[in-house]
Amino acid sequence: MNFDTSQLDSLVGALPDPAIVVVETGEVVSANEPACALLEVSPVGKHLTLALRAPIVLQAVNDAIIKQISSQVEHVIRATVPRTLEIYVSPLGQQDGKARIALIILRDLTYEQQLERMRADFVANASHELRTPLASISGFIETMQGAAKSDPKAQKEFLGVMKAQADRMSRLIDDLLSLSRIEINEHLAPSGQVNLVDVVKKAKDILSPTSKEQNCEVRINLPESLSVTGDESQLSQVIINLIENALKYAASGKFIDIEGSEQDGSVHLMVRDHGPGIAAQHVPRLTERFYRVNVQDSRMRGGTGLGLAIAKHIINRHRGKLLIESVVGEGSQFSIHLPSI
Repeated sequence: MNFDTSQLDSLVGALPDPAIVVVETGEVVSANEPACALLEVSPVGKHLTLALRAPIVLQAVNDAIIKQISSQVEHVIRATVPRTLEIYVSPLGQQDGKARIALIILRDLTYEQQLERMRADFVANASHELRTPLASISGFIETMQGAAKSDPKAQKEFLGVMKAQADRMSRLIDDLLSLSRIEINEHLAPSGQVNLVDVVKKAKDILSPTSKEQNCEVRINLPESLSVTGDESQLSQVIINLIENALKYAASGKFIDIEGSEQDGSVHLMVRDHGPGIAAQHVPRLTERFYRVNVQDSRMRGGTGLGLAIAKHIINRHRGKLLIESVVGEGSQFSIHLPSI
């Protein structure tokens, strides 16, 4: 079949899936909106390799144009958030009666894979982390039914411990569900507009009771506006988490400093405490699920070991970076770096 440019654009534009048309030289001559959104760039007028750097895809295109063979390949886009694509390549005919062309249909498998990974991780993590508090509650119930059956004082104490363990399980499940929801959509960049200065001020107000309890002042040194493209609810979750962590672990009577700036197309936000700091060998692992520098201390403070993992995945979704620096005896700094608007 023979197509002119307008016919190609109409054909590709009518397809619901991301679609690209390539001529035998490798130049992309047409792409629909879903394809541009998926690749995060318009590939039209450029060589295919600028959008899909994969020899296996180029070979499939070559087979479609030269050998008139249709094929299906899989390709992983290596980025902050990897994406797995199922790619169908088929010969389509000619453009303007001259160049032979191939149609490329892209199917994003990331969501399905994340869903399956989330299910497996949730079951594994929940079964492992809930085992200890469940065993504790079960043990106290047996004691109350036996040795402490007629001891009101012991029963009152045991019920308090059981309530604390039940609250811990509730927080753990909430964090696991939150992490799972974030991971499912991590490959989809947010589109809203957020002023991080407003988010920080609201977070400070929310955590003011904790600040007073810890006798630790939160000091803010920010410009009037730090605008980024993002999800306000998720970014608020990150900032509340970082400030709350700083309040928990900063020495009483000291300060937490929050500073920010915009430069070179990026917004930088730093949360710095003046607490005991973290040994260097622990810093690279702080964003791992359930990693704790001191397990007993973390649990006593109500931590689930998921807060920084959640923060990392949210920042990844926003195409940014979360950096951690710490010096023992001097404190820690958690820095968020996001693309500015």
